Amino acid sequence: MSGKAAVDEYMTREVQTVSPTDSVADVARRIAESDGHNGFPVCEGRKVEGFVTARDLLLADDEAPIFTVMSEDIIVAHPDMDVNDAARVILRSGIQKLPVVDDAGNLVGIISNTDVIRSQIERATPEKVGKLMRTLEQIHGITVHGERHAIELADLIPTQGRVYADELDGRKYELERGLAEPLVVIDNDGTLLLADGHHRVMAASRLDIEEMDAYVIVVDDPIELGMQQTAEKEGLSSIDDIDVVDYGRHPLVESTQRLQRE
Repeated sequence: MSGKAAVDEYMTREVQTVSPTDSVADVARRIAESDGHNGFPVCEGRKVEGFVTARDLLLADDEAPIFTVMSEDIIVAHPDMDVNDAARVILRSGIQKLPVVDDAGNLVGIISNTDVIRSQIERATPEKVGKLMRTLEQIHGITVHGERHAIELADLIPTQGRVYADELDGRKYELERGLAEPLVVIDNDGTLLLADGHHRVMAASRLDIEEMDAYVIVVDDPIELGMQQTAEKEGLSSIDDIDVVDYGRHPLVESTQRLQRE
């Protein structure tokens, strides 16, 4: 995960498009029936001719062809473009989606404001993982290596026994929009210890999500880890053992209330 991340690592490759000759009514119907689309690239073959949004259709005649209402002066990204540069364009211009075209001008994907936010989250996570890997190696005198793949939530052993109810709504919001960080899991001879992401896991469980993306730190020569011993002492063997604590019992809130009373 080192070096600069490119647009093609985060763009959506399967892009829904419309034709310049499609009618306003047809495209409006597609927007209404789609899952979260508020516009489409307008393509002739694979060539991007413009972009049309729901706003463009508001006052247009139902039978008018799309090429008469689409925006032709559009900004596009290249698959090799630094995702940070794409983020600047999207966030500063207010554009929600950038078509991604190759050197021949052919549409190869689309990158959205959600994609660039996710790219920033995921690029920050490896620093956390790297620090944990170095700590494990230094404290235990072992070697570890990193992998990334999906993990079944049912296979996880938590390393903290409580989460706070007020944080779960935020984590659910992130999960529903693909913005959640990957989990951080330690694989110690097949025992999967959840090192980071307890609120995300509990929110996912409430959404009936059965697996999540994770950075997995694999212990090359398995040993008894301190966090594993602590989990056993606290009776933590699955995510079902995690208590969801009401917001009013959060230590920060308790401290604030105590200060207010004094």
